[in-house]
Amino acid sequence: MQEKSLVTEMQQVQLAIELIELGARLQVLETETSLSRGRLIRLYKEVRGVSPPKGMLPFSTDWFVTWLPNIHSSLFYVIYRSMLEIGGHRIEAFVKAYRLYLEQVIEEDEELVLGLTRAWTLVRFFESDMLELVRCSCCSGKFIAHSHAPSQHYVCGICQPPSRAGKTLKRREIDAQALQNLILARKA
Repeated sequence: MQEKSLVTEMQQVQLAIELIELGARLQVLETETSLSRGRLIRLYKEVRGVSPPKGMLPFSTDWFVTWLPNIHSSLFYVIYRSMLEIGGHRIEAFVKAYRLYLEQVIEEDEELVLGLTRAWTLVRFFESDMLELVRCSCCSGKFIAHSHAPSQHYVCGICQPPSRAGKTLKRREIDAQALQNLILARKA
């Protein structure tokens, strides 16, 4: 029987803790670490204070090519590729890239567009050749598109946003509240 290395085990636990803190689901942890499912569940409960969420992981490439998710996913993936080029293991580059992505996009009271599990799924889609980066013909930026889709004259969502861009539910709620406050102020 081969004895496990304590250092290797400690590194796996540390990686699992990092991923849990960033929002990883149990399926991500099982794939990326060599720890047992039972141990990961106990670790998740200890770090988060709750049981890991149940359910299937997202499995659609379509989400990544819609307007706002495409911009965020493209930003993350370009950072991830840069981290891979610098060196290091795939999962280390992934964690660093996700932390850098969070530093760039997190603002107060704003919902996170690209969660860690979706970012991980994105990387897997690229590894499976289901998605690719294409260059925008206007700004020359690289954006995510379906693999093998025609990419000649591609225009990104930043250069040509859809007509309803920015009309999120939260934005509508804020606008409705502001309108209500204006009506109340006029009545007073």
